[in-house]
Amino acid sequence: MTLFAKKHGFEEQMVAEHVRLLLESYLDKALYAEIHSVRLSGKTLEIKILSPLLKHDFTMRKTFFLTKFQEELGATHFTSLRIL
Repeated sequence: MTLFAKKHGFEEQMVAEHVRLLLESYLDKALYAEIHSVRLSGKTLEIKILSPLLKHDFTMRKTFFLTKFQEELGATHFTSLRIL
């Protein structure tokens, strides 16, 4: 993250956008279209999913996704994942 983003409070938005890009590269277009929003609230990464089936899949594999995101971005940005 850049110093500018930290100084001006954009760090959470940059982390959320990076997660969104990771999801876009991981999921196909149809599944990615079901991702409504990605945001970082404190140390919790929140992903809002429209499809009940995809939501259930993400909930079942929450630890997998949390670990994958932490490996890519570092574990200091968020410590938990919430599927909404």
